[in-house]
Amino acid sequence: MIFRFEIRKTIQAAAELLRLERARQMNYMRLLKLLYIADRESLKETGRPITGDRAVAMERGPVLSTVLDLIKGQHIESPTWSKYLRKEGYHLELQEDPGKGGLSRYEIGKLQEISRRYEDCDEWDMVAIAHEFEEWKRNDPGKSSRPIPLDDILSAIGRAGDRESIIEDARDEAIFDRFFAGPTG
Repeated sequence: MIFRFEIRKTIQAAAELLRLERARQMNYMRLLKLLYIADRESLKETGRPITGDRAVAMERGPVLSTVLDLIKGQHIESPTWSKYLRKEGYHLELQEDPGKGGLSRYEIGKLQEISRRYEDCDEWDMVAIAHEFEEWKRNDPGKSSRPIPLDDILSAIGRAGDRESIIEDARDEAIFDRFFAGPTG
């Protein structure tokens, strides 16, 4: 994994999207697509995704792999996730507010922008939108799933030429975190 997955930021990002919904809940497939788009656009604009999660192509479009596992309760951090976000059928509901302290102003703004842009789209609209992403088309898994290589995402967002500097920045951040941030992130 090139980027470090950050559970705290991911929970806060999901919560930010849910806070923007009147009922503070949404279909989890829609949430997965909104988070993927936010990560994708953050990577394009800053060279770094918000969550640090791995992208996977699935039948209904790209998703963030670890986030899907958290939603399904199949990840070691699922108890932490479940403290704030509760799955009820096909919906996720904000149960407890995790705050926003792990998110930058840019990241909060990006999540709010994505939420506004797609506020009239349901989960099936979001699937159709995600199926238009070039990186998904290149890795269409049919009824299976397949990791989406970073190179395919960078190419699709027009940042293929920045690959080496993006990877170097991610490595530098990981080293910094290891020495200065300690084992918890």
